Amino acid sequence: MFALYSHIVAIVFVEVIRRFVFSYSSIWAEETARYAFIYLVWLGASAAIKDRSHIRIDIIFKFISDRSKAYLYIIGEVATFIFAAVAFYYSAEGVISTIKFESVTSGLRISQAWFTFAVPFGLFLLMIRIIQRIYLDIQDLKNGRPVFSGHKMFS
Repeated sequence: MFALYSHIVAIVFVEVIRRFVFSYSSIWAEETARYAFIYLVWLGASAAIKDRSHIRIDIIFKFISDRSKAYLYIIGEVATFIFAAVAFYYSAEGVISTIKFESVTSGLRISQAWFTFAVPFGLFLLMIRIIQRIYLDIQDLKNGRPVFSGHKMFS
């Protein structure tokens, strides 16, 4: 993720200078930054599942037991997994269509499939992380430990 983020920052910085100082910009740079951002978002979503750092409203967790909290987390993870599986199916269809019709990017002139693949790839990683999180939650539940509720942004 750091490499993708560094690429985006470097490309945008160079392109701003090229555009406003030299009155010239390239198509490929903007395009690679855009696609790097898409991959970064999906990798970040997967990492957020692991750390349980997605935005959520968790006021109810202050009023329920640790056991109930574990069950609610597991129900939420199962629902997220189902959503991710459905989205994975439809996004994979998009990649297959891109390959079938040999779509290419406008600037780089390479197969668009490399970039549309970011969505099913990210969803696949997300589903793996959800399975890991469910496993850890069940382990915590079995051992009587409170489930990991993530790191708090605000106290």
